[in-house]
Amino acid sequence: MPYRYISQLPKGVRNNLPTKAQEIYMKVFNNAWEEYSDPEKRRPGTSQEESACRVAWAAVKHQYRKDDKGKWVKKAA
Repeated sequence: MPYRYISQLPKGVRNNLPTKAQEIYMKVFNNAWEEYSDPEKRRPGTSQEESACRVAWAAVKHQYRKDDKGKWVKKAA
């Protein structure tokens, strides 16, 4: 289920990530959704949605981190 709007993202994503990180999540999730539509491309036992979600979170974590207070912030360059 690709997302068309940030408002459609899961609450955990919307309520915790900054807007730019939400945009990254949505873009990467949608691309991974297409890429992993074939079960042969996924880990055994994982769904298309689970695979896309993992890839999207990995992309967010590549550019953002949690600070000491648990807030997601952009990593320093």
